[in-house]
Amino acid sequence: MQRRPSVRGFSELVSGQLSFRWEWKRWPVETDPKMETVAKALEEVLSSALPQGCITVGVYEAAKSLNADPDNVVLCLLATDEEEDVALQIHFTLIQAFCCENDINILRVSNMRRLAEILGGVKPGGEPMDLHCVLVTNPQSSQWKDPALSKVNRFCRDSRCLDQWVPVINLPDR
Repeated sequence: MQRRPSVRGFSELVSGQLSFRWEWKRWPVETDPKMETVAKALEEVLSSALPQGCITVGVYEAAKSLNADPDNVVLCLLATDEEEDVALQIHFTLIQAFCCENDINILRVSNMRRLAEILGGVKPGGEPMDLHCVLVTNPQSSQWKDPALSKVNRFCRDSRCLDQWVPVINLPDR
């Protein structure tokens, strides 16, 4: 039986009796061989999806894509840099909830600089891309069968079984 995350204290929230205190936690980034294998598979997925036009970059663009066709999204990446932005965390929470509701695998990526290297990092006009949210979608022509994507999806599924709904992957520097 698969467990879903639940919202605790919803009635207190609605009645205004619940107060919130933001706590920032840095999740430990593991460097075991399994994580390195998954990080390598993630790099392969991104490298193969990019030339096929199967990458959506940016929080706003990702939200539009998720709203338009959530069944076409195969993976959601949420990347953070050193800045801790409350507005960005709120966006992440909403995106995570939507992805969980629609059975879309989610990963946190801890090395935004490496992610920028893989994806090019710059829009055609020369301005930097918003890499805080990256969606990988299926090519329009067919269902995408990629062994690297299968490995990443299996890792996400296994993490959920351990109650890690949004596992963290560190993309190693090259």
